[in-house]
Amino acid sequence: MILELDHIFKDYLQGKLTVPVLKDVTLHVEKGEYVAIMGPSGSGKTTLMNIIGCLDVPTSGTYKLSGNDLLHHKDKEMSRVRNRSIGFVFQSFNLLPRQSALDNVALPLLYAGVSRKERRERAALALKKVGLEERMNFKPTQLSGGQKQRVAIARAIVSEPDILLADEPTGALDSASGLQVMELFQQLNEEGMTLIMITHDSEIAAHAKRTVLIRDGILSSAEKEEVLV
Repeated sequence: MILELDHIFKDYLQGKLTVPVLKDVTLHVEKGEYVAIMGPSGSGKTTLMNIIGCLDVPTSGTYKLSGNDLLHHKDKEMSRVRNRSIGFVFQSFNLLPRQSALDNVALPLLYAGVSRKERRERAALALKKVGLEERMNFKPTQLSGGQKQRVAIARAIVSEPDILLADEPTGALDSASGLQVMELFQQLNEEGMTLIMITHDSEIAAHAKRTVLIRDGILSSAEKEEVLV
């Protein structure tokens, strides 16, 4: 088991009021799985993604990644986990506008202390994997939305993370570019990558091999014909 979330609760304080957001969430993901977490706005899916991505911690519960109990880690150790074990793909790409595609992809390796020569070699290989070997020296302003997202995916996989975590990865793309991204995710999954995708779109979720639903902070299995309204 690569990811084990057990009995996760998350509460936020609004003034003196305690607001429950996640309510006894349990989610186990096997290595090599492709899972979609689907829910409408306000369902708790972003909070769940932040906990999976070590960007937030639960109020209670346990979280193990590759057998390691992450909730006992200190901030510096959590940063190391985020950098080396989790690849992030965001709806808004989060690329540095003044840096080339190659430099954007190499960024996680810079933070990991990898030498400049190795960073560039590995970044070039990652860009080739996503079909952008001819755009390595282009800046984000010179790329289409779909190409920007592929650069972001290359950046996410360059560190060979344990899981790839994608938050609404097609939300800013037209349908054709979105389909290309979904095909790329399928290819990465077939090569053994573990993918967890957060989405509100049932058509996008259908590309995953397993879908779970989150509503009002409660997680449940999804039937193929079930559609969120």
